[in-house]
Amino acid sequence: MRKLKYSAENSPQAWLFLLPALIIIGIFNVFPLFRTFIISFQKGTLNNLVYNGTRNYQIVLNDPKFHTAIGNTSLYAFIVVPVGLIISMFIAVTIYEKIRYKDVFETIFFIPYLTSIIAVGIVFRFLLNGDYGFVNYLLGLIRIGPINFLDDPKMSMFTLIIFGIWSSLAFNIIILLSGLRNVDDSYYKVADMFGATKKEQFFRITLPQMIPIITFLLMVNFINAFKVYSQVFAIFNGKAGIADSATTAVFYIFNKFYVENRYGQGMAAAVILFILILIFTVIQNFVLKRISK
Repeated sequence: MRKLKYSAENSPQAWLFLLPALIIIGIFNVFPLFRTFIISFQKGTLNNLVYNGTRNYQIVLNDPKFHTAIGNTSLYAFIVVPVGLIISMFIAVTIYEKIRYKDVFETIFFIPYLTSIIAVGIVFRFLLNGDYGFVNYLLGLIRIGPINFLDDPKMSMFTLIIFGIWSSLAFNIIILLSGLRNVDDSYYKVADMFGATKKEQFFRITLPQMIPIITFLLMVNFINAFKVYSQVFAIFNGKAGIADSATTAVFYIFNKFYVENRYGQGMAAAVILFILILIFTVIQNFVLKRISK
């Protein structure tokens, strides 16, 4: 008698258990994605949309503001993600190896992740204020400044990047610490026996073992960086900096859809951003897999 092999994909009970989650994903994730794609080919009001062909895509792709938004978003992503990850790794390794009460410091570093980004943005606005900000006070002690972090168009992206790096640390540190705990201590014991330095242990043991965690963080952080909006809204009090100097792709989509009421153009920009994120994610995964081999 032939023994039947169990397959979860062919089990009606398995699909029954998955059905509630699939329905929620379909309604709140898949359907909006298809709806966005459809509206990107239409014009008019939400109650009276008519087909507009590829005109919306032509307008968005030829819009200098969209080019600026994509440029600012790329600048933000390619600085915030690697710099934030390097700083996070340094802090995580320091906590794991040199700090005695690890749980206390883990809690301290994780608190910003639980705090509303708007509330943190308000605090940063006070810290970076050109007249009475604490940062300018400290810079004044070494005879630098005052620097107009918030109201100078040339400083808008720098301010946003600093805020982005800080806001990315909490999540990165917690994930990296969980990865460090899973590295087998026997590797370090053998390395100590052969006289390997801490630097050699980090680059030959810790870093290779942490590649899967780092790959995950790079992918998640880059996707989040390309979708940056809350940080801009918080740090510049609901605006995209002076003269829209810190406009990002999502802020551009928001303005097109909710401010200018150009729904088709806003959705066309959203589709373009989605395609760019998808392409970059595929390329990133390919490169990271090749590096990790």
